[in-house]
Amino acid sequence: MARDDRVAGPDPAPGRPPDTSDLRALFGRSAAVFALLSGPAHMVEAANDAFFEAIGGGDRARTGLPIARLVPELAEQGFLDLLDGVYRTGRPYSARDARIVLGEAGREREAYFDLVYEPRRDQGGIVTGVTVLGVEVTQVKHAQRLTAEHRALLEQIAREAPLADVLDGMARVIEELVPDTLVSVLLADQDGAHLRHGAAPSLPDFYNRAVDGIAIGEGVGSCGTAAHRRSPVVVADIAGDPLWADFRDPASRASLAACWSTPILARSGRLLGTFAVYHRTPRHPRESDLALARIFADTAALAIERHHTEQAKAAAEAKEKAARDDLAFLLEAGTALSRDLDHTQTLRCLAELCVPALAPLCAVDVIESGRVRRLATAAADPEQAALLASHIPVYDAEDDAVARVLTLATTEVARRTPTGPGPWADLGVTGYLCVPLTDRGRPFGALTLFTTDGAPLDGHAVHLAGELASRASLAARNARQYTERARLAHDLQTGLLLPDLPAVPGADVATHYHPAGEGLEVGGDFYDVFPLPDGRWAFLIGDVCGRGARAATTTALVRNTARAIARVLPDPRQVVQAVNTALIERPRGHGTGFVTLVYGHLDDRHGHLAVELIRAGHVVPRVLRADGTVIASSTRGMLLGVTPDPVFDVGRIDLHPGDSLVLVTDGITEARAPDGAQFDDEGLDTALARCARPTAGDTLDSLIAAVADFTGGNVGEDDQAALVLTARPAVPPPPGLAAVPTG
Repeated sequence: MARDDRVAGPDPAPGRPPDTSDLRALFGRSAAVFALLSGPAHMVEAANDAFFEAIGGGDRARTGLPIARLVPELAEQGFLDLLDGVYRTGRPYSARDARIVLGEAGREREAYFDLVYEPRRDQGGIVTGVTVLGVEVTQVKHAQRLTAEHRALLEQIAREAPLADVLDGMARVIEELVPDTLVSVLLADQDGAHLRHGAAPSLPDFYNRAVDGIAIGEGVGSCGTAAHRRSPVVVADIAGDPLWADFRDPASRASLAACWSTPILARSGRLLGTFAVYHRTPRHPRESDLALARIFADTAALAIERHHTEQAKAAAEAKEKAARDDLAFLLEAGTALSRDLDHTQTLRCLAELCVPALAPLCAVDVIESGRVRRLATAAADPEQAALLASHIPVYDAEDDAVARVLTLATTEVARRTPTGPGPWADLGVTGYLCVPLTDRGRPFGALTLFTTDGAPLDGHAVHLAGELASRASLAARNARQYTERARLAHDLQTGLLLPDLPAVPGADVATHYHPAGEGLEVGGDFYDVFPLPDGRWAFLIGDVCGRGARAATTTALVRNTARAIARVLPDPRQVVQAVNTALIERPRGHGTGFVTLVYGHLDDRHGHLAVELIRAGHVVPRVLRADGTVIASSTRGMLLGVTPDPVFDVGRIDLHPGDSLVLVTDGITEARAPDGAQFDDEGLDTALARCARPTAGDTLDSLIAAVADFTGGNVGEDDQAALVLTARPAVPPPPGLAAVPTG
């Protein structure tokens, strides 16, 4: 038979109700059947064309024969008995949806009728025959079933049932509605060039495998051609049609003789797949067959589009979730990398973050003194981590991935083991990714991830590793800068404070210094104790306005000026005046802030300590007597570095054994509790009254502990410094020597 490409009517838009022309083609119009039967043999006396067509037409379309001879299959179904009953009793009979199987064996068809049997009577009222009136409702029954099945499919689509279930159910419905058909649905691949198996419940598996993945193009069977043309293709005889030249053998093995295929198109016209109906005997489609194909191709389009929409939604949600997960991972990683201010620990943390999130094995290498050092490794198995740690890359080796990355500052990824020597076989390495760690564009290390399962690191992992390496590089740089800055501040601060406490005759000396914050800047608090040429000792404690380098220059100016002037000017007032002059005359670039200061001289009188001191705007000095009494000094004085001629009082204090002179900066008196309350002068006096007093160190330790308890361990925003001088009992002279009183 020849190919017949003619189709009936335009394709309706997918997802819309079936076209009424398709419904008429499917079910036609209900026709009334009429027949006059006479005598007890029910001779067909007359009948309309609809009656003869209903019983099969052809040789059956004639009168003058008993109904039993004309339609013998009615006897076995009880209809002759019903006619006999009407003829004998004269009572009419009616039936709705009566099922009748009509046709010869092998060519039967199922039909449904609404029937009325009326007795025929002569003038005397004698029954002479039966009048048969009826309407065939087979089409209505099929329409009802089709509507119900179609509604069920639409409900499945609305419930977002799996596409495979919807298509399989649709194929089975059609095969039940139209006997001797086999239905197949192929889906357009993402590449738009091939068709993939969608549903074919009655076709053999080998055939489904044979057509899975066929190309879309002219001459590729009915389906490939229909997809290419975007219009239905009918092949009435597969055995002789050139479109099936490449698929004739599998079709023959599957006993397929005819196939008509309808493209499944989206509302936009995009190809979604094909809907095919197969028959095992060569045949042309009826108009109803093509209409059914169009209706269910539209239904399939609706299901496939919904599936694509759900897939796109799921893909978008997965992409969004992956982006959120990546962002959360990078944020957590950034927090973890910045948590430790030691750059070595930062890079070790980097290795731990990568396993197993990005790869099963990880190594971090850095350049130190011109050589490559393996700083950190990570693996799920500690033995593997140790084995990886034992391998040392060679910086100048051309076949070493780490060396190349450190030289070129570019990322290297490979689906093979590294080319250089290493424990790759023992670790089962199948691929690697090496990312440079850079500081201002210059590599200082490398992050290497190793795969062990044969699966390459995808672009997503490469991107994450690059982001992680960038954040780790910045965190390591910040940690190095912090360490260097803290070390510089510590070294500078150490140079501005006493390296060791001096041995002061007749006195215990204790000092305390704690910088605010992390100790990244030089503090503004300072103290000093140094000897004078005449046997006395000078002491001072002060606070420079500000912090950092300028504060350091001012601190150095005050200390150095005091040390130099005190050797030639015996009066504390003159020393403080010289310090003030130095501050007033300093260059503007060396700082302009004021200074608070307590400066004094200490003289051991072999029984007590005689103290002279000047307070220049500083925290009031306290005298802690041996009996626990706390006395605040009444000396007054102006800030230094503000006016050329400041006014000062000179205070004189005698410290007897056990008495202490306590000097603190405002970082202690202004220390704050968690609720914001200040430690203040009253707190200082209270804490001193409760101090243990055997030595200067005991007194100072008790004071600092009281401040820490008050603040909850928080140093606050200001430095803290303290100097305690405690008079010791006089040491008796050796036997035979008399004590020589001093002035």
